[in-house]
Amino acid sequence: MHVHLLQHSPHHGPARLADWFSSMGHSYTVFHLDEGELAPRPGDSDALIVLDGDEALLDQPPAWQREEQKLIERYLDGHKPLLGFGLGAHLIADALGATIAPGTFPEAGFHPVTLDERSPLDLPDRFHAFLWHRAVFSLPDNATPLGASEAAPLQGFAWDDKRVIGLLCQLHATPESASALLEHQAPPAGRDDFVQPTAEILADAEPFNRLAPLLDRVLSEWLSTAPAS
Repeated sequence: MHVHLLQHSPHHGPARLADWFSSMGHSYTVFHLDEGELAPRPGDSDALIVLDGDEALLDQPPAWQREEQKLIERYLDGHKPLLGFGLGAHLIADALGATIAPGTFPEAGFHPVTLDERSPLDLPDRFHAFLWHRAVFSLPDNATPLGASEAAPLQGFAWDDKRVIGLLCQLHATPESASALLEHQAPPAGRDDFVQPTAEILADAEPFNRLAPLLDRVLSEWLSTAPAS
């Protein structure tokens, strides 16, 4: 299986996703949209992942984002799996008609997420996830909520029976990817009730290691929705 990944910033890369695809025998291509690479054609891959990025792109979308949005809409209208993390989840939610708005509290670092009883994903009832956002979205029509944190009542959604998934949770984060992000980008602006200090985020690799089995479950279930070749 070949997967395309859309990247919006050098500091929001595939991280653990790259290792997972390689270990599972899947190939992938990363398209650096912020560097001028054109969005791919939907027929060239079996699935699409829209990565995180600076939330400023929601308010001031660059010209290249129009083609990205068209690609997302093509995947929504098709039958191939589509997954978004952070900004990617917002772009998918927007294409599904959801409302995007600043949340009351920004979230940065590791915070507990409680799985919604309606969630179709096989995840623990409660887990800690790496979060990095201020913007939130409403639940798209015909979507199922995945879970909530204390600061954000909707941490993700599934649509079309798990074929389309949007997650604020950065389940693919690693100590290296988080370190690069923290070095080049300040935490989301706002009250710091749910902003973990940088030193605390990077103090221990174990919270990042505990994300790996969660990512494995999500990716395995998500790719299982791909049409049989």
